[in-house]
Amino acid sequence: MSGILYLVATPIGNLEDITLRALRILKEVDIIAAEDTRQTLKLLNHYEIKKPLVSYHRHNEEIRKLHLIEKLKENKNIALVSDAGTPVICDPGEEIVKEAIKEKIKIVPIPGACAFVNALISSGFNTKEFSFYGFLSLNKKLRKQQLEKIKNETKTSILYEAPHKLKQTLQDLEKILENRQIVIARELTKIHEEFLRGSVGQILEIYPEPKGEHIILIQANEERKENTEEQRSIEEQYQYYEKQGLTKNEIIKKIAKDRGVTKNEIYQMFL
Repeated sequence: MSGILYLVATPIGNLEDITLRALRILKEVDIIAAEDTRQTLKLLNHYEIKKPLVSYHRHNEEIRKLHLIEKLKENKNIALVSDAGTPVICDPGEEIVKEAIKEKIKIVPIPGACAFVNALISSGFNTKEFSFYGFLSLNKKLRKQQLEKIKNETKTSILYEAPHKLKQTLQDLEKILENRQIVIARELTKIHEEFLRGSVGQILEIYPEPKGEHIILIQANEERKENTEEQRSIEEQYQYYEKQGLTKNEIIKKIAKDRGVTKNEIYQMFL
């Protein structure tokens, strides 16, 4: 019988933002695998938890993954934590999760703080649908593709960005977003927690020297969203008449009459 791999969410700033369950699991496991052992040690010392710590980060993920899987097979329970927030999301952990699934090792998520969720619920933007992009690619071609998707996105878009790259990312967004609104969330749950709201141009004018990681939230492309919803509505009408046994030409004629437009306008939508 193998041990359990716990994915434990930790505070993103304020040390009080940890669940009772997370504390219990951290006290009970045999090993804690941390992205930065020094950062995690601060949390453990605060709650007087003494457990063996091993580093698990981008640069040793392949090697350390195999070591941890072996420990799990030896019936050791392991808690995986990131520097802050929920592990695996834009943090190391994805590879060991895949390997654990392959080895039929039990995985248990321990929910808690997540930076982008807290930023989203405070943004005032649509929370019913959103697209999370994480950090934009450093590859110019991929980055351009991502920015194009954000430009046309009909949902709220969410990005993470490091302080030294923030200005460049905002300048890239300014070229494609025109007057669409954004929100920047910084220092979440900390003393200097702040939300900046406005167009990219407005924020670039007032933004102080950035510190810490930032969450950028981008308003949906409402014009494109309206067009998409209009298209979907017409498709639903089409399916309704199609079920009645009407031909394509008859359906287009019917929809045009219903909407008070020409047949050609409806026909163009189906091209």
